[in-house]
Amino acid sequence: MTTDLLRTSSRRSPLDHKVVRIEGGTFHMGSDRHYPEEAPVHRVTVDGFWIDAAPVTNRQFAAFVRATGHVTFAEIAPDPADYPGSLPGMIFAGSLVFTPPKRRVDLRAWGQWWTLLPGANWRAPYGPGSNIKGLDHHPVVHVNFADAQAYAAWAGKALPTEAEWEFAARGGLDGAEYAWGEPFMPDSRIMANTWHGEFPHQRAPGHKRTSPVGAFPPNGYGLYDMIGNVWEWTADWWSQRHAADAPKACCIPQNPRGGTETESYDPQLPDIRIPRKVIKGGSHLCAPNYCRRYRPAARHAQPVDTSTSHVGFRCVTRS
Repeated sequence: MTTDLLRTSSRRSPLDHKVVRIEGGTFHMGSDRHYPEEAPVHRVTVDGFWIDAAPVTNRQFAAFVRATGHVTFAEIAPDPADYPGSLPGMIFAGSLVFTPPKRRVDLRAWGQWWTLLPGANWRAPYGPGSNIKGLDHHPVVHVNFADAQAYAAWAGKALPTEAEWEFAARGGLDGAEYAWGEPFMPDSRIMANTWHGEFPHQRAPGHKRTSPVGAFPPNGYGLYDMIGNVWEWTADWWSQRHAADAPKACCIPQNPRGGTETESYDPQLPDIRIPRKVIKGGSHLCAPNYCRRYRPAARHAQPVDTSTSHVGFRCVTRS
């Protein structure tokens, strides 16, 4: 066991293991006003479920690792055969870490602020020499889809579907732009840990990266950090667009499960067939000038083998 695992404190957060009951219902999923993958708006019905009030934290994930001996994907050197064409120097245990440039850069060149860093993982979120001391109640990051699934199974839970996640994130405000209503900053109040300033080189004072869970107001269902802080894994395969709205109320999809694994492959990487899952909620890196995905309807594709410093997860229980 590494020393930084032992550094997680015994002090529990009030949100540790807190779950919220979400009664089922029909809502308008998606958006026609932003990115094309969010469209079209369509009605969806979900059954009732329980959901974690906050993302899984470093403290909670450390307990899972102590109990199971789980080794995350970022801590294991990949098999070169799984990544044809990759340079030998790029095959190592590590994860993607956000490193802000010192000046304005081309926003199309994401490599200006993302670094695949050897030795970066959930216990060393900023690379070798870093640790999670003092970050007990921050969301765990550098976990890929299999890591999140393994934790959920150990906890007797599951990862939410995209529809469940979005229904919960809306907090009862069907069709609203944000999880708290229409204005992004009602009465100039910051409602979530998102980027304020010009991304990626200029950030307003405040949280430099993740924030402790519960640092911002909950939504109408009492759920924290559904917007911002970290993106969250869902169980659904990625699809380029939503299905069209049902022509009649009797045909509204119930508990939909997104696309297929085959459809989730990135068409721009035909030689590397890594399936992708839907992640939701945006993160502390979402900014008005770059990634306006700090909304319940927003969605993004994440390869199942990829971990980063701004992706985490929460769990659900269905009953």
